[in-house]
This record gives sequence, C-alpha cells and structure tokens, in this order.
Amino acid sequence: MITKEKKTEIINQYGRKAGDTGSPEVQIALLTERIQELNAHLANNQKDHHSRRGLLKMVGKRRGLLDYLKKTDLEGYRALIEKLGLRK
Repeated sequence: MITKEKKTEIINQYGRKAGDTGSPEVQIALLTERIQELNAHLANNQKDHHSRRGLLKMVGKRRGLLDYLKKTDLEGYRALIEKLGLRK
C-alpha cells in the first residue's frame, strides 16, 4: 500500500498543476508504483492468486491509460515512459 506521503510526492511530481490527481500521467505513475509494490509481494508469496489477479487488472488499466495518452499526446507519452522506465 502506498503511503500518503509517497502518493502526494508522486502527484506533485507528475501532476500538471497542484492537486492534479485525474490526469493520465498521475494515474499511470500511481498505478506503476502500486504494480512495483505488488510485484515485490508476489515474489515472496507465489501462491497469492487473488493479489496476482489484482496485479493483472492494474497492468491492464495502466495499458489502457498509456494507449489513451499515446493517442492524445505522443510527446507526453514518450516523456512519461522515459521518466518511469517502462520501456527499454
């Protein structure tokens, strides 16, 4: 679970303005943080299939948001991918 301080830090870093929680950049960044935490959890708990399903749903949601961002703002998409380190 992301702490309140970490969430606020991510919102300030990726938001378009102060208090911006709805932009795709912020949503993608928050989902990425949650996905990374869940990956660490699943490394220790291989049989936790309920959490694995939640992880797959989060990855799908992030993929949809990334597709939307790519369609609407290609340069923003590329910058976000680079900043988050999602592609190699």
